[in-house]
Amino acid sequence: MTRRSKQGPLEDLMDVIALLPWWAGIALAVATYLGFHAFSASPPIKSVQPGQIGSAMTGVIISTVASVLQFLVPLVCVLGAGLSFIGRKKRKGLVASVTRSKTADALNGMSWQEFELLVGEAFRIQGYQVTETGGGGADGGVDLVLRKGTETWLVQCKQWKAFMVDVSVVRELYGVMAARGAVGGFVVTSGSFSNDSQAFASGRNVKLIDGLHLFGLLQQARTSRTAGAATRMDASNSTSGPVSGVSNVASLVPSCPICSATMIRRTARKGANSGGQFWGCSNFPACRATRG
Repeated sequence: MTRRSKQGPLEDLMDVIALLPWWAGIALAVATYLGFHAFSASPPIKSVQPGQIGSAMTGVIISTVASVLQFLVPLVCVLGAGLSFIGRKKRKGLVASVTRSKTADALNGMSWQEFELLVGEAFRIQGYQVTETGGGGADGGVDLVLRKGTETWLVQCKQWKAFMVDVSVVRELYGVMAARGAVGGFVVTSGSFSNDSQAFASGRNVKLIDGLHLFGLLQQARTSRTAGAATRMDASNSTSGPVSGVSNVASLVPSCPICSATMIRRTARKGANSGGQFWGCSNFPACRATRG
């Protein structure tokens, strides 16, 4: 996922405003107008002494620039507020569209941009502050930055319909987490994860969320909202405990019917069901229990 090129500081400002609630953009528009208007309303120059020409010209320049910015900057703020409003409406629409579906196949019909928006909204529903970075570049492919209090989590999104996420993706995110001091990370895909990816994430503070798990989390969030109960997301994919600040969604991860251990989502490599997913006991090979 690549970043789009920037055209200038005004576009950068609009992008920043778009990350804020729409009403914050409107408030900034009013504040910047009042601020620049105060500088633009300088009294006219009547007489200037020879030694005051420089300061007088400076005042004229400031007044002229402020008279332009008093309309330009608030306009940018209003446009950013509009983008924020449209973006939030689109995110909520994506969540509603997916949760109305009966299967996780709804995740496969969207673009990677929509998938990233959907994942961001899923975390936002759980109470995280979400910053969308666009992925790629020097940030190691991080698409979302999550914050709660002083703690930070990194998220990498992979909208791959026909491929399993390889262990190299998980290793890359884990390295970026260490470099940036994040307390944890998530790799989210509409598809599935290779066995090597699951093995690497097991016991580490990297949580893997496949398409079925994401679909279940969104469904649970909708149900909780309807019932008026607050829920929090746990993106646990293995026997490892949840990342600090993320609750356990136990109803989505079954227990082994034989030894009661947590089960892991696996992919069949051989036989008639090759490529299909199933739940396998985390104590494998000591316990070989499976569930569909």
